[in-house]
Amino acid sequence: MDEQTDFLSQHFELPRIRKVTVQRPFYWLSRGWDDMRENLAASLPYGVFFALTGFALLAFAAPRPYLFSTAISGFLLIGPLSAAGLYEISRRQENDQDTTLAESLAGLRRRADVLFHFGILLALMLVMWERVSAVVFALFYADNVPDLSNFFQSILFSGDYTALVLAYIVVGGILAAVVFSATVIAVPMMLGRDTDMLTAMATSARAVTSNPLPMLVWAALIVLLIALSFATLMVGLVILLPVLGHASWHAYRDMVN
Repeated sequence: MDEQTDFLSQHFELPRIRKVTVQRPFYWLSRGWDDMRENLAASLPYGVFFALTGFALLAFAAPRPYLFSTAISGFLLIGPLSAAGLYEISRRQENDQDTTLAESLAGLRRRADVLFHFGILLALMLVMWERVSAVVFALFYADNVPDLSNFFQSILFSGDYTALVLAYIVVGGILAAVVFSATVIAVPMMLGRDTDMLTAMATSARAVTSNPLPMLVWAALIVLLIALSFATLMVGLVILLPVLGHASWHAYRDMVN
């Protein structure tokens, strides 16, 4: 009987969640900055790679403005997985281990199976959002699709497409909230301990619901910093992605017992 109880406890009970203050996300950012500074050679290549990826994404979406918001939200969607190597660097840093880029990538092989399944899930979510986005656009926008230079003037500022803007905000906001809740600390947790994808996602959701205001601040900071990256044509992402990745590890360690 004790053996059965231990099995259930090990595989089905979620970790205890700590409550944090609303100022704590700024502490995570400071710790993320420290981790990046102490591991520049391992951290910055991630920023460079995803800055180039983001720039290519912008170039692809530029002549297709109906995909522009989907491209941006998709970039945010894959963020938790794209920073997995950075979580590994912070994990090793926490254990006083120096880390090279190769070692950070090799560390991911420990959890390659669960990360692969998580990646498939994120890809399915991205496809779903692209389809939903296309449907919303088709329902509320009947004119010829403007080019990117006229997109914001035509849709956001003309006042003629208020229903489209509101539909995007509501539908996109709901999906973003669900994805953020389920993923914000899921990948760090999967790297930090031997747990499955569903347990990690459930723990992530519990962390968000137990700390709604701090996590709202954290979400706002992520969106703000990614927006700054887009505003600089992704140059800022070279620094900001590593900082956010390392900070996400500290968010996980701060909230999950």
